[in-house]
Amino acid sequence: MELRQLRYFVAVAEELHFGRAASRLHMSQPPLSRAIKQLETEVGATLLQRSSTGVVLTPAGAVLLDDARRLLEQADQVRVRVAAAAGPASLTIGILGDSTDEGANRLAAEFSRKHPDVEVRIRDTDLTDPTCGLRAGLVDVALTRAPFERAGLTTYDLRADPLGVVLRSDDPLAQRAQLALADLADRQWFRFPDGTDATWQSYWSGGSPRQGPVVRTVQECLQAVLWNGTIGLAPLRHEPPSPGLTIVPLHDIAASRVVVAWKDSGSNPLIPSLVRIARTAYAN
Repeated sequence: MELRQLRYFVAVAEELHFGRAASRLHMSQPPLSRAIKQLETEVGATLLQRSSTGVVLTPAGAVLLDDARRLLEQADQVRVRVAAAAGPASLTIGILGDSTDEGANRLAAEFSRKHPDVEVRIRDTDLTDPTCGLRAGLVDVALTRAPFERAGLTTYDLRADPLGVVLRSDDPLAQRAQLALADLADRQWFRFPDGTDATWQSYWSGGSPRQGPVVRTVQECLQAVLWNGTIGLAPLRHEPPSPGLTIVPLHDIAASRVVVAWKDSGSNPLIPSLVRIARTAYAN
């Protein structure tokens, strides 16, 4: 039994779908299926029940999942300790804009507890780069939001947040229980600068070209709403930071996904550990 096989198995067990697991692992589905079959042969038990709708863990698979996670975490810890012995360990994390998130707070606390000797550097970025400097090589890993262009990156979805429309409290639409994109067709939206990731820009513009002020930061977005009656989108779990603003649920747009993203986990042995801790921190 190899660590590689266990990583493959954990990916399938967590996604409960071979296609999604293969995408997450940046590999095609046939070799992933063969690796799982080989693992089942080696342990002498069926681990996953396959069907047209997806995958279900067997009792044996559930046992192996718990043990596999522990083994992989121990392997990550070994890599971290070896790297620390070779020199001071550090990790640079990019965080997007207004990141006062309970999940991030839990992640920071648990990561510090498990890696007390690691120097963590934080790069707080504005809304024009959803990869938080990851593509530019400025950070090792990013805590950000999707959707954005993910080519060349590995990502793991941590949580899905429904969206709402940010409005002034005296806006005629602010008293509605919920809104649809059609209700906002003739309004000014805040926009990001030219050259911003097109997938990211389209999502936060509700899928259509918009007219309105160009902004870079969360505060600029909020001030555009307060001063000009501009509208934009925000996760419903975010509380409006001003008594003059409100967020009304928007029912016809996909949820925004909180993700952790990285280029190559082998470039820094702390990345797999951070991802594992993040899965638990954001699940609560």
